[in-house]
Amino acid sequence: MTKDYQAYQLRNFREIPEVDRYLSEEDKFAIEVVGNILPFKANNYVTEELIDWENFRRDPIYALTFPAAEMLEPQHFQEIAALLNAGAGKAEIKLTANRIRRELNPHPAGQMEHNVPVLDGAPLTGIQHKYRETLLFFPNQGQTCHAYCTFCFRWPQFVGMNELKFAMRDTDLLIRYLREHPEVNDVLFTGGDPMIMKTRIIAQYIDALIEARIPNLRTIRIGTKALGYWPQRFVTDEDADDLLRLFERTKEAGIHLAFMAHFNHPRELETDMVKTAIERILNTGAVIRTQSPIMRHINDRAEVWSDMWQKQVELGCIPYYMFVARNTGAQHYFAISLEAAWRIFNRAYRKVSGVARTVRGPSMSAMPGKVQVNGVAEIMGEKVFALEFLQARNPEWVGRPFFAKYNPDAIWLDDLEPAFGRERFFFREEGLLEELRN
Repeated sequence: MTKDYQAYQLRNFREIPEVDRYLSEEDKFAIEVVGNILPFKANNYVTEELIDWENFRRDPIYALTFPAAEMLEPQHFQEIAALLNAGAGKAEIKLTANRIRRELNPHPAGQMEHNVPVLDGAPLTGIQHKYRETLLFFPNQGQTCHAYCTFCFRWPQFVGMNELKFAMRDTDLLIRYLREHPEVNDVLFTGGDPMIMKTRIIAQYIDALIEARIPNLRTIRIGTKALGYWPQRFVTDEDADDLLRLFERTKEAGIHLAFMAHFNHPRELETDMVKTAIERILNTGAVIRTQSPIMRHINDRAEVWSDMWQKQVELGCIPYYMFVARNTGAQHYFAISLEAAWRIFNRAYRKVSGVARTVRGPSMSAMPGKVQVNGVAEIMGEKVFALEFLQARNPEWVGRPFFAKYNPDAIWLDDLEPAFGRERFFFREEGLLEELRN
């Protein structure tokens, strides 16, 4: 018999049996402090099936889902801790928490300023259109998750600050925008997690796109962590079979359906439930592509990645992206240097066969686009990073190599300077932005 879904959030995390048994009061207080800034949510599948509680301080899934004191800068932690210790009211804590959140670069890479399109003079606050062919859609009811990743760059979606949230209910506006922009052939449902929605809700969105018969719409993607956090969604949930029929309808309509599945560690691929879920999804004709950032405390070893890619291939998934920790939230806690990320990627890449070498990375989703670190080299006597765009705001930049001065401490694009005496990177010279602060 499968267990019912049970979610734990900050208000009731102490009810998790394993938390009560294994964590000290200091650990629990740290969760409460950090959870007042960065969102916390877990569920009984994660806590019972994925975390090794006997070794929780070194467990990657624990680090993936449970806050730690070091995820906040010391001054921020101390501010919230002092309020909690003084018995401050919810309103006072929230006021301080919101101020701190705004200091954590809540929307990196120009998401608010440069990605939100306009229709009839009005911004579409549930859509982002950064790359020519691809549109991101944030369905209103899908702006939460089965559990939250501690590194998630979408954390502003979950903290109750509406001015920081992307969400949209109106599919008519989405369809109108797609008709007026024939260059868009790919719609990515994202969040949050669209798979948190009941099938009847997500079907309203997807069926509307199918019935609209938009000639330029070739692909629907679903960005989801559900396979890692609640694979029961596709197997034993009461509307799981209806969800699979929806996927089949999408394929029958001639639209390619791709799951962009977030797996951060090979342990998430080991349960019978996730294996069954993957099989059921693939049987509908959908394709599963996998992606993850590389994160300190979670997966910053080559063996983890090669093992994960190999297991994904064996299960019928396609390794797709290794990302770099985005410059938001707890980046200081999770990020490793660009050089270290490249070396880990390279070592892992060499350990797998060609069928797993579909993966690309390490990639930074920065203001101008997705920048891949291709390696460290010496050219004309200068040590440099070799870089290229995998995707870009200007499609002409895609695949164009460029070089940055070697910086062993760099963790993000705006830590880099042009090589060979140039004053500016070519994409800045072509007038994207005066600064690359994201």
